[in-house]
Amino acid sequence: MYISRSRRFAAGLPPLPVAPDKPIVCYVTDRKSAGAGAPLENLLEKIRAAVEARVDWIQIREKDLPARELLALAREAVGISQTPGRVTRVLVNDRLDVALAAGAAGVHLGQESVPAKDVVKWCRAGNAPAGFLIGASCHSLKEAREAEKAGADYLFYGPIYDTPSKRAFGQPQGVDRMAEASAAVGIPVIAIGGINERNAAECLRAGAAGIAAIRMFQESKDGPALAAILARLHGGN
Repeated sequence: MYISRSRRFAAGLPPLPVAPDKPIVCYVTDRKSAGAGAPLENLLEKIRAAVEARVDWIQIREKDLPARELLALAREAVGISQTPGRVTRVLVNDRLDVALAAGAAGVHLGQESVPAKDVVKWCRAGNAPAGFLIGASCHSLKEAREAEKAGADYLFYGPIYDTPSKRAFGQPQGVDRMAEASAAVGIPVIAIGGINERNAAECLRAGAAGIAAIRMFQESKDGPALAAILARLHGGN
């Protein structure tokens, strides 16, 4: 169930881009690798830098954070993203309740989350704001098709390349399998898993509607350097 252009316009949200010349770039958070010192404070600085660099989406993926702390973090992130002139949307991993309470733009569902079809049914019954995004993680063509059939607005497909954070999900899928999934569904497919500035273009050329990464954002030296990276990615280079 792809949210129509008219519904997105009414909600004040631009349509999800589906062409490689307008890729979605998503920062997936990981407070444990955000730097030495206070993890949440460091993470908020990374989030602030990403928003200032004009990242499209930020997925708050802090699975082991207690609900109260996760809600506080999500609210802080949403507040940062609503800086005048910014276009960043904040998504919350797994926790639909937290996403709604924080005023986030959507929820991202993993393999152990509530089934996408149930979340879609509940949200589309008027329990979530218009334009609220529901995404799903997929690791095969079968799962990609199931996510689309369930009514997801977009999907993350991966891992594309080897990366420590995704080794639990098995061997890398590779660009060819991602391309197959992108061609098989009518919703945006975002590549994840080992994505960096050097290989992102390969994913976009293969049909990905965007890319998602952790380390590319958290290892960036400063805001201007990150802004330059995002400008190149948004330019399709």
